Amino acid sequence: MIVLKFGGSSVANATQIKQVLHILTQQNKPMAVVVSALGEVTDALHQLGEQAAKGDNSYTDQLKEVEARHINLVQELVPVANQSSVLSATKQMLNQLETILEGVYMIRELSPKTLDMLLSFGELLSHTIIAHAAQAVGLDAIAKNAQDLIVTTQSMGRSLVDYDVSNKNIVTFFKSNTHKVVVLPGFVSKNIHGVVTTLGRGGSDLTASIIACAVQAEVLEIWTDVSGMYTAHPAIVKQAKSIPEISYQEAMELSHFGAKVIYPPTLQPITEKNIPVYIKNTFKPEDTGTLITDAAEADTVVRGISHINEIALLTLEGSGMIGVPGYSQKLLTVLAQHHINVVMITQASSEHSICLGIEASKADFAEQTINEEFALDIETHKLNPIRVEKDLSIVALVGENMKNHQGISGNMFRALGNNNVNVKAIAQGASEKNITAVIDSNDIKKALNTLHEAFFEEQTKKLHLFVTGIGNVGSKFLEQVEQQREFLKEHFKLNLSVVGISNSRKMIFDPKGIDLTQWKTHLDKGEAANKELFFEKTKDMNMRNAIFVDNTANAEIASTYSNYLKNNIGVVTCNKIACADELVNYQNLKRLSRKYNAPFLFETNVGAGLPIIDTLNHLIASGDRIHSIQAVLSGSLNFVFNSFNNNTTFRKVVEQAMEEGYTEPDPKIDLSGIDVARKILILARECGYKLELSDIKNESFLPQECLQTQSNEDFLNSLDKHKEHFNELYASAQKEKARLKYVATFENEKASVGLKFIPVGHDFYNLEGSDNIVLFYTDRYAQQPLIVKGAGAGAAVTASGIFADIIRIGKR
Repeated sequence: MIVLKFGGSSVANATQIKQVLHILTQQNKPMAVVVSALGEVTDALHQLGEQAAKGDNSYTDQLKEVEARHINLVQELVPVANQSSVLSATKQMLNQLETILEGVYMIRELSPKTLDMLLSFGELLSHTIIAHAAQAVGLDAIAKNAQDLIVTTQSMGRSLVDYDVSNKNIVTFFKSNTHKVVVLPGFVSKNIHGVVTTLGRGGSDLTASIIACAVQAEVLEIWTDVSGMYTAHPAIVKQAKSIPEISYQEAMELSHFGAKVIYPPTLQPITEKNIPVYIKNTFKPEDTGTLITDAAEADTVVRGISHINEIALLTLEGSGMIGVPGYSQKLLTVLAQHHINVVMITQASSEHSICLGIEASKADFAEQTINEEFALDIETHKLNPIRVEKDLSIVALVGENMKNHQGISGNMFRALGNNNVNVKAIAQGASEKNITAVIDSNDIKKALNTLHEAFFEEQTKKLHLFVTGIGNVGSKFLEQVEQQREFLKEHFKLNLSVVGISNSRKMIFDPKGIDLTQWKTHLDKGEAANKELFFEKTKDMNMRNAIFVDNTANAEIASTYSNYLKNNIGVVTCNKIACADELVNYQNLKRLSRKYNAPFLFETNVGAGLPIIDTLNHLIASGDRIHSIQAVLSGSLNFVFNSFNNNTTFRKVVEQAMEEGYTEPDPKIDLSGIDVARKILILARECGYKLELSDIKNESFLPQECLQTQSNEDFLNSLDKHKEHFNELYASAQKEKARLKYVATFENEKASVGLKFIPVGHDFYNLEGSDNIVLFYTDRYAQQPLIVKGAGAGAAVTASGIFADIIRIGKR
């Protein structure tokens, strides 16, 4: 014989019940079929009772909806010729339900006993209808009220199953039963006096378990709306996988910590009888599901990650507890007497404090009760008043094999810490079957995905990118991300997901990832851009491994970096303004990066995609000392002076540089030397020197009139006006057989930038196109400098530098 249980989601409507009947017709063995109330009916009945108890006569309207739902179900599932008796039985139960609610309404009271009777109608109605529907499809089926079989007793105000009496009733009934299919209501029972009781939350699972144990069933099948127990909640962790096999103990731990496919007490009697349990999907019966047995094969150390929301943390502490026995017992006794369940407990080895996790809904009552119980100790300052923290969740790693492997807890807390998930309390039993942490509820999605990535995915790290600025550099960057996505997954185990995009007009967000083949279309339909709102939405999405990517040259955007870093959101930027700002702001960004473990990378601030800052940092980290830096750091200026000759004008060369994307949107930033000054300042600061931008000597080659223009058009016109000045510069260089290069120098704690005549044979002389070059003179490179040279301007190479910084973060 086999026992099958179908939950509320499996019997929510006629279509789904037909699927249940199809599953039953595929079975060849005798069956006990336990069914829950129709989906959401139990909650509806509870609400009806509460409304009636409050004197709210609108309960009658909702009662009519419940009645209509069941009557319609009979009419859909049972042939007209057979409907009379079923409708009569259904209406009789609905009339009884109406009478009870009228009584509740009249006396304005809903006692626990009345509530049990009220809630029992959900299963009584469903099992009656489903039994007749089974007969209608040709099954040899009968309905049997489980209240005639399962008997409960009272203990401390709770209904407990009397297994001796219940087992005897079940065995007696099934010995005399001649039908192939027996349909029973789950959840419901009666006490020894015949008064209706219920088995509590998840009671239908327990009903099935009790029957399976009593009849020594071959297997217990729990049919639900998911394909087994998962490595994490599949609605929150999209990569979660069904667990093929799991042990009773592991399943109990997972279900205790929130895995709702099976109710924890269900497994207690099953474990003693060693009856296999299958978790199957009603709507995908061909799926393997999960097999729960005594000894399941484990292919991973951690078998699953579970969580419980709406938790409150109670902390009792005080110096009066140290070395004094009985405080823990007294605290737990108080909670037990008031039926407050303790989900987790942990105590400091100093005996100075005890932490308890309970349901958040009981927190205020628990606080009042505990403070009253310990009033004398609190008054004499032996104890502090109980401290209550709300809006918390529990996350737990579960696996029987964890006890045989070192480093599981270390990996767990490292992964959470790296994503700025603060752990409030920790508990781990001596059996080491689970490791439990209490965290802020706002972090639960990030925590579950982080832990699942750490323990179940093929070490593929997912980075969530929030990109602002999609001009030349930004659009190239998005193009590169899309182009390299699969390559990064295969070779670097990195999964890049762009979840936010903004330009100066519009912004869009999608936590599942924006389709980069259609990002322009999506962005056009986005909401109005706002840098503060962009940050708030980025923070509220609370994605793990989040990175803010700034492809602008905007000072206001740069001013927001500290907000991102404080929220453990990394920052990657080609925007030089932040790092060339006042020294105190630069130092603050570096400090926030360290404090909140949020990467702050700006390789493209100097030399676009060239590894100049990275090389400098490695030199310093390895103990080398920088004596001087000589560099051509403006790709745009190098392009301009390499292209300028007797056959063209200075204006035309600058316009060409603008068209090819070598300059900033405002070319005056490049040609004034301020951009180069910012770059050498950043390098000096990375060397550890405390310089301000005003400390950089800038020997501009532009006439003052050019520097004072207010628009690009005026600036270009001024270049035409002063073309003889530029021609003279070129002629002077030619006369000395030199080339014009805009050079940055740092030496003896001083920095300068300016136009230089570079003679033949110098490292800078043959620097072509828009290339950059940096010469590092150090202790180790005293005679021959360490040279970094290559393309230093252009949208593609700058985008690749940003991309490289993101990969650096991913490989950390």
